[in-house]
Amino acid sequence: MTVSIEVRELSEEARYAALSARFQDVFARIAEGALERESNRVLPFEPVAWLKESGFTTIRVPAEHGGEPVSYEHLSRLLIELAAADSNVSHLLRSHFSFVETIALQPVEFRNRWFPRVLAGEIFGNAATERSGNALGTTQTKLREEGGRWLLKGEKYYTTGSIFADWVVVMASTEGREGRQYALVRVDDPKVTILDDWDGFGQPLTGTGTAIFEDVEVDAGDIIQRKVTSTLEPAFFQLVLLAVLVGIGQAALRDASTLVRDRTRTFNTGSGSLFRNDPLIQERVGQIAAGVYAARSIVVAAARDLDAAVDASLGLDADAAFVRAELGVQQAHVTVPGLVLAAANELFDVTGASSTSRGKGLDRHWRNARTVATHNPAVFKARSVGDYHINGTIPTGLHSIGDAVQATQHIQGSDS
Repeated sequence: MTVSIEVRELSEEARYAALSARFQDVFARIAEGALERESNRVLPFEPVAWLKESGFTTIRVPAEHGGEPVSYEHLSRLLIELAAADSNVSHLLRSHFSFVETIALQPVEFRNRWFPRVLAGEIFGNAATERSGNALGTTQTKLREEGGRWLLKGEKYYTTGSIFADWVVVMASTEGREGRQYALVRVDDPKVTILDDWDGFGQPLTGTGTAIFEDVEVDAGDIIQRKVTSTLEPAFFQLVLLAVLVGIGQAALRDASTLVRDRTRTFNTGSGSLFRNDPLIQERVGQIAAGVYAARSIVVAAARDLDAAVDASLGLDADAAFVRAELGVQQAHVTVPGLVLAAANELFDVTGASSTSRGKGLDRHWRNARTVATHNPAVFKARSVGDYHINGTIPTGLHSIGDAVQATQHIQGSDS
């Protein structure tokens, strides 16, 4: 039995090694220009095009629709590698891969229309969040029907990846219809404006800015009712961010190792030996490596929980599958950000003041990790996990962003 398990594990690793090898050249090309792009705010249109040409954006299309799908684990590992090359590029594809998951949940007619577009290399961006003014669970972006045509009007922010995409998936609401909808519109529609006005101190090249929709016409068949039931989509959406974080950690470890290996200057308060031979510096780099290894292992384990949730042979019902996936990712979210932020910070403890040179751009690892880590506060995930283990409460999420009810009431009261 032991031999059988070992053979199966080796086979799984061999499959991933072959998959990873397909994209190593393009990942290396992306890594070569990462520092220059971020230093000069050059949006990565070329790297996105290279990934499209390589077929990277198609790797979750189901086999019945012409794809060669990889597992959640293998996708996560690839995203980690890509993020180590350039975390901006890995992050901006989050919306694309998430919409591919959404397509798979739709009726067959919708799948038959959209999966061929994914296979053709078309990319999807996201426009869900509004800056303020919308109550939690609602949107100020509206769909309305006029003369048999559906029109979309509104403004979004945090539209990650949309500036690089062919299509934008816009969250909207419709008068008289319960819940919210997704509307798909072309980025090159003359009534769609995508701005590069994201001013965050990290992940500056993800296109996380403003999108404006001025009565954009939407095909009725391209409007999806957003599901509020327990699906794996939220867990997958968060898993991508965790993979990006681990990739940032790997980049910090890579740079720390290179700096120590190449350094010839030392301190009069130290041992006087080369940094690469100093046991205290070696220990510090080892601690960085161990933290990144732990973060990566946690994310891979969470991805395996998603794979298990959709494994028909396990016979999980929908609720059990949701809990396994959601809980795995939430627990990962509690621990991974801290591990990666520590690695990005400790990078400076193995070098000297020269490491703070803007030209080296080493601060980008901490800034990028800190920015990604803010997307969903870990404290809320920890509370949810604790409630489950203490009380058996199934993890739930509001799956939306907006003003709290109390804030909305306060604003309305101030206006009256």
